[in-house]
Amino acid sequence: MIQSIDYYAVAPPLILALTAGLVLLLDAFLPRKPYVRPALGAVTLAGTLGALAVVVSQAVRAAGPLKTFCVPEGLLDAPGAVPGGTAPLLADPETGPGAAAPCSFVVDDFTLVFAGLALAAGVVVVLLSAARLSSGDIPVGEWYFLLLCTLVGAVTLPASRDLIMLVVALELVSLPVFALAGLKRYDGRSSEAAVKLFLVSVVSTAVTLFGVSLLYGTTGTVYLDRMASALRAGGPQALAATGAATYGPTPEAADPLSAVVTVAVVLVLAGFAFKIAAVPFHSWAGDVYQGVPVPVAALLSVISKAAGFAGLILVLVAALASQAATWLPLIAIIAALTMTAGNLLALRQRQAVRLLAWSSVAQSGYVLAPLGVRSDEAMNASITYLVFYAAMNLGAFAVVTLVSRWQERGELDDYRGLVFRSPPAGLALAFSLICLAGLPPGLAGLFAKIVVFREILDGGGGWLAVVMAVNTVIGLYYYVAWTVLIFTPAPAPVTAGGAAETVPGAGGRPGWVPAAVAIAVTAVAVVAFSGAPQLVLDLVPAGLIGSG
Repeated sequence: MIQSIDYYAVAPPLILALTAGLVLLLDAFLPRKPYVRPALGAVTLAGTLGALAVVVSQAVRAAGPLKTFCVPEGLLDAPGAVPGGTAPLLADPETGPGAAAPCSFVVDDFTLVFAGLALAAGVVVVLLSAARLSSGDIPVGEWYFLLLCTLVGAVTLPASRDLIMLVVALELVSLPVFALAGLKRYDGRSSEAAVKLFLVSVVSTAVTLFGVSLLYGTTGTVYLDRMASALRAGGPQALAATGAATYGPTPEAADPLSAVVTVAVVLVLAGFAFKIAAVPFHSWAGDVYQGVPVPVAALLSVISKAAGFAGLILVLVAALASQAATWLPLIAIIAALTMTAGNLLALRQRQAVRLLAWSSVAQSGYVLAPLGVRSDEAMNASITYLVFYAAMNLGAFAVVTLVSRWQERGELDDYRGLVFRSPPAGLALAFSLICLAGLPPGLAGLFAKIVVFREILDGGGGWLAVVMAVNTVIGLYYYVAWTVLIFTPAPAPVTAGGAAETVPGAGGRPGWVPAAVAIAVTAVAVVAFSGAPQLVLDLVPAGLIGSG
């Protein structure tokens, strides 16, 4: 009755966790010398690359899903028995003797795509962190430790196949982030952002746990595949038929039980909507993104958002597919409202990070849109868009991090004439913005939107496609306006004596080297995705979520 552990399957989060411990020990015992700060960054980067290498090796292996933390078969002898659980209210014939043992940790194509995305983005965030930490006003050891803890959660979450592990992994992504947000001591905006992020995290966790508890109460299991089978057996049309079955409800209990499942679905959806900043739970995004250090904003916009979508897709597709009639229209409406609110709020912004914050909200609506229609490829379209978006958005944040080293205000006017002061940074930012807008030659964004449009139309969501088209046009304004500023010559600042003041270029402040490397990495990725979008399309094969 002992669970076996496949250490190869859990190697990526294990490497990250061990690296986090190592960073904390090195920070505690190494002398306070100038070389310690870059050394800790190098250790963090090595651990992240090591975990990414293992994920790549698991993808190349291609010998079927890796499963671990599985229930010993001896505990599945009784019909419907669930270790540590109760008899299910909805009878499930697939959980009887002979059924495959459910597993809590499964490494399949879905896991590999999201883990690879999180780790690749993590490499960029580590580089941006090195640029930000060069000023010395933030404790380095704690920063890298918390960042690695977030990556552990982001890699573990897509592999989670039971509700308990999924919620714990989701919190492991969230909790270190608001600690990161508040690490800049004696900074009012940073402290305010940390408190807002903490409150949002607490509320979203409470709402999610309410929904999870209802799902567990109605199905008697925490495993996603068993939950899906139980809900299929006890769906609204089958409740009366299963009333006579063992542990099944009476026909009189059919309607109340169906209502409980509906409430659970709505609560879980609301909890994840907080995590991905979807309407009506989006109001925290602008203030938090502006208040936190720029690398944390990049982490929130890509890694945290990807983890939220991974959890949402897992719950909807792997556990609640039989309840699609309940959540499909809700997702479609939320997607339409989210992309509209995000774009309209972005139109008013004159601060770079706030603009990217509301742009990120709008992009969440685009990612959600395919999940709101009946299409077998909807999940794949959402993941494809998320991969394209991650590269484009990280490219923009990389340049914003570099510019913030010599222009701390972060206003859009600070980017006026950037291409003349620092041509590589200016061109990289302009190309990322054009891609986000979906305009040539930034074909990465155009291909991403085409994939989403096609799935929405194939799923019969004509009205949602019209809303997305209108929002795409709205988004063109602020992306193009920012791009025009980059190519607009700026007048040279004049000192009190009348002499022209020199504006620092890319190498004018410490920490510009790692930021420049991050810009180069993201620029190469965006250009590659624009020239060969099949690189992303081939990463997202059909049937991503394997049976666990």
